[in-house]
Amino acid sequence: MTVERRTVLKGGAAAVAALAGGPFQGLLGPPTAGAAPNAPFRALRPIADERDGMVRLHLPAGFSYRSFHDTEFTVTLDDGTTLPGRHDGMGTFRGPDGNVVLVRNHEITNSPNTPAFGPGTPYDAQAGAGTTTIEVTPFGEVVHAYTSLNGTMFNCSGGVMPWGSWITCEETVNGPDVGSDFTGASNVALQKPHGYVFEVPADGQSDRQPITQAGRFAHEAVSFDPVDGILYLTEDNFEFPSGFYRYIPATNPMQTGRLDNDGRLQMLAVKGQPNLHLEARQPQRATYAVEWVDIENPNPTFPFTPGQPAPTTNDAALVAVGEQGRAKGAALFSRLEGQVYDDNVVYFTSTQGGGPAEDDSDDDNANGFGRGNGQVWAYNCRSQMLQIIFQAPVDPAEANLRFDFPDNITTSARGTLVVCEDSSVDNYIRGLSRGGQLWDIALNRLVSQLTGSPRFGDEFAGSTFSPDGHTLFVNIQASRGMTFAIWGPWERIGV
Repeated sequence: MTVERRTVLKGGAAAVAALAGGPFQGLLGPPTAGAAPNAPFRALRPIADERDGMVRLHLPAGFSYRSFHDTEFTVTLDDGTTLPGRHDGMGTFRGPDGNVVLVRNHEITNSPNTPAFGPGTPYDAQAGAGTTTIEVTPFGEVVHAYTSLNGTMFNCSGGVMPWGSWITCEETVNGPDVGSDFTGASNVALQKPHGYVFEVPADGQSDRQPITQAGRFAHEAVSFDPVDGILYLTEDNFEFPSGFYRYIPATNPMQTGRLDNDGRLQMLAVKGQPNLHLEARQPQRATYAVEWVDIENPNPTFPFTPGQPAPTTNDAALVAVGEQGRAKGAALFSRLEGQVYDDNVVYFTSTQGGGPAEDDSDDDNANGFGRGNGQVWAYNCRSQMLQIIFQAPVDPAEANLRFDFPDNITTSARGTLVVCEDSSVDNYIRGLSRGGQLWDIALNRLVSQLTGSPRFGDEFAGSTFSPDGHTLFVNIQASRGMTFAIWGPWERIGV
């Protein structure tokens, strides 16, 4: 998500929580030979872009990269689409001839002057976000690119599905039935309600039909547990508490090859501790047994008169689903963003978690619900246990050096977590080892080719490895978006 609405409010004593053992595997296990040691080769250094020789990233020695789809300049796709910016969440799939297929979100905000991009009939002709699909070589050379979903809004992150689809998420509840959001732009011209997830096949076009039963709220990311056939969903409800959800489809997508719209939405609650403030700083290795409460109305819509401003405020619509769960004891998180499933565990980030507990009686949280620098959580799908695995330092300067506002997250072939930062200062991609050790993978050192101004505050997003683990693809999420392909001796730095 963009950082314009956020300022940094911090407090408390610095601490870092790293977990070992218990019911969790992979990252949560004890240090092993596969966990990278402290070593000088982790120091980052300027590396020239294979595209044009300019330095845009600092990386470890031995690494290379190529950038592409840089929207500081006009980029036209094969189908005539003028590529929008705001490159955000992204997934990878095997392509032909050893190439990689990327499905990439574009988090375009609400504007009456931003109609749907690209060819094909959009979901909503007045909504300017969606997804583009790109075939690239393992070294970031573009082979083919086209629009695969249009007419959606605020497509933030999503998740790769094992049957060969990308689920893309709208981080909004805009629509003609609700009032203006934080941008102040009118919703009157919108043709459809938003706040849904959509399925995009890796090899073609989305049907542009929302999965409404998976909820209408500020979606961020999804991951899928193929054992139980359950989709997990994060909510980034900036000003209000966020929830962690699961969607149980009526038919198993592993058998049907698609996500149905007949399932049941539930929200996480901690057993015996209703409305627990999990956005607050947690004890080291804090572990909770959870249960799931049903959401009776996952797709709230509101009365309105076409062509007139809606009487329901955007704030009221933003909490319409979450308040149903909290009325039954659902837990409170701060800004849940990236997530990934790996070996029976769903890892997810809480971007502003880990600070003092919020007073949720005050609904004026202009700086965001949550006063910390970030948390990483792990939910074990088999044991239904939730555990805090890492918390950022509470001091802003220390957090920026170590771990600051975690956002999108993925895992490498070796089980290492790779975390994108959404800081307002320097932005890093960090590695988090199985032993709870942090290190730097990349640092943004973009400088505008048009103005010469540094763009160090532009966030990383969409981290995802190629299916063979050779290449890390990652985006710069800004109006002037860009995608990187990064490759090198991952095993040497424990990734």
